Amino acid sequence: MIDWAQVNTLRDDVGKDEFEEIVEIFIDEVEDVIERLRTTPDLKTLGDDLHFLKGSALNLGFSTFSEHCQRGEANSAAGRADQVDIPALLMAYDASKGKFIAELPSALNE
Repeated sequence: MIDWAQVNTLRDDVGKDEFEEIVEIFIDEVEDVIERLRTTPDLKTLGDDLHFLKGSALNLGFSTFSEHCQRGEANSAAGRADQVDIPALLMAYDASKGKFIAELPSALNE
C-alpha cells in the first residue's frame, strides 16, 4: 500500500525539514482534489485530476492509490470516465493516508 523505500528516498533526497513540508503540501493539494471527487466529480476533467493524483501519490509512495489513479486515468483517456470507480479510488486514498500517517514515524530510517 505504501512504498516505504520511496518515502525514505524522498526524505533522504530533500532532508528532514523539507520532507515534512512536502508531506504537508502533498496532503493539502491532494485533499483539494479528493474533496472535489467526493462532492462534485467532473467527468470532463477526471482524467486530469487522476493524472495529478497519480503523480503525487507516486512521489510520496502511495503505491496502491496510484494504481487506482492509473486505471481511472486510462479509462478516462479511452472515453470511459463514467466507468471510473470513484468510491473505490477514494477508499484507497483514505486507507493509504491512514496507514501513511500512522506508520510514518516508525517507517522512516533515521
